[in-house]
Amino acid sequence: MEKLQEQYCYFCSENIRKTNSFILNVLQKLDEEIEKRPKEKFTVNIAGNNRLVSGQRITGEDFWLLSKTLRNQPCISGVDVRYNLIGDVGAFYAAKLLQKQPSITYLNLMFNDIGPEGGELIAKALHKNKTLKYLRMTGNKIENTGGMLFAAMLQMNSTLEKLDLGDCDLGLQCVIAFSTVLTQNQAIKGINLNRPILYGEQEESTVHIGHMLKENHVLVELHMCKHGMKNYGLQQLCNALYLNSSLRYLDVSCNKITRDGMVFLADVLKSNTTLEVLDLSFNRIETAGAKYLSETLTSHNRSLKALSVVSNKIEGEGLVALSQSMKTNLVLSNIYIWGNKFDEDTCVAYSDLIKSGRLKPDDTDVEPYMVDEHIYLSEVSNGLKRHYYWAPTYGETFMPSSSAGFALVPVGERL
Repeated sequence: MEKLQEQYCYFCSENIRKTNSFILNVLQKLDEEIEKRPKEKFTVNIAGNNRLVSGQRITGEDFWLLSKTLRNQPCISGVDVRYNLIGDVGAFYAAKLLQKQPSITYLNLMFNDIGPEGGELIAKALHKNKTLKYLRMTGNKIENTGGMLFAAMLQMNSTLEKLDLGDCDLGLQCVIAFSTVLTQNQAIKGINLNRPILYGEQEESTVHIGHMLKENHVLVELHMCKHGMKNYGLQQLCNALYLNSSLRYLDVSCNKITRDGMVFLADVLKSNTTLEVLDLSFNRIETAGAKYLSETLTSHNRSLKALSVVSNKIEGEGLVALSQSMKTNLVLSNIYIWGNKFDEDTCVAYSDLIKSGRLKPDDTDVEPYMVDEHIYLSEVSNGLKRHYYWAPTYGETFMPSSSAGFALVPVGERL
């Protein structure tokens, strides 16, 4: 088979276009990898935010030539062009690629200046596509118009397993549409609806998603960051979790949940046996909320594996209570507490957990150190989804320590 680099150069000269050095460099390395491991599947990774790679970010025209190169390449199963400038023009060719390249299972278009028109093209291409498993549209402002078309697409498509529409400026109408569609769709296992543009204080989005969770028994992973969710909204989700038997990863970080909401959550965790990862980061559950959770984790719940309470205004007493629950609850393996108010008792408690081997250093975001015979905690770059928006410059992209949520609850390959 002709090498990717040679094909790309041929298409550029045929269409009287300059080659993009960034694309050329990536394809050259990919050709070498394919030669070494001809039977494996590969992802074309042309992330525009890679600081180690010089060259211009790719445009819609560049993506057109790249998509022509990737057609009829059975060894290519993924395309990652995050943080580039492909826009609606590139979305047109991405849609064509989905129609003509049956081997692609992963497509990452996050933060590419794609608008409602580009969103419409991709959504319509997925009506007939039978192979794509995971699509990331994060940060493309497709708005209500594009979001509604993606919701309509889920009525037709029965193979897409994970869809990320976070930071896409979706409105309440879209959230309601997805909630309605997901009561019927039997394929979607993970959905991200972070930061919709919601007006009013009625928390309608949580009411509709709560209804959906009562009906849906396929969804494994749900992200609802920045929904303006308060205690009433969390109560709606908790009521649904009494009936839901599939959800394993719930992300309600960056909301307005307080200690009163923890009463509902602690109660449902007594009977829920499926939830494994719970992200409460950047709320305000305080010491009282942490104590409600620790009581349930100590005496009842034996299914939760990871808990994040980062930046929740929890003081020493609440943090110590959570550490104590880990001594009796041997299922809870990951806990993230940075950004709260540490006192000496907290530092000693988590230092003891780590020293005894009960809490592994990779499974928490703090590390003990000693100064003048006093123990303190420093921050470590571990978490449930540290690399959601960016990939590390060095080392593995998907390390279990920094993407623990996805490692503990894998929806599928790269999902």
